Amino acid sequence: METQVTSTRIGPIQAGIIVTTLITVLIHLYLNVLLGEFSLLFTLNALGYLALLVALFLPHPFFAQRRSLIRWVMIGYTLFTIVSWAFMGSRITIAYIDKIAEVALVILLWLDRSRG
Repeated sequence: METQVTSTRIGPIQAGIIVTTLITVLIHLYLNVLLGEFSLLFTLNALGYLALLVALFLPHPFFAQRRSLIRWVMIGYTLFTIVSWAFMGSRITIAYIDKIAEVALVILLWLDRSRG
């Protein structure tokens, strides 16, 4: 059985998705340093974002056929993260910067929905 590789076009919206996701990943990992201890919650959140980003852009037929589903899961994951922070998160500057990146990510994912 032959596996066909599917290319992924990267335009401005897709670049924005990549950048805002990586900002969020780095902030969640940095929070481990800021807290001075390993936080499983922040680390798993960062890894979740990273896994969804890879799945969204990996040029493989398995992921390409499920791109729309992956995008909706990523929107839900991001909204869940924002709402969770609203109820139990720290009100520090870096958290607000992260929320701006996450809101931008949701908007960009929404705009990208026509890509399939």
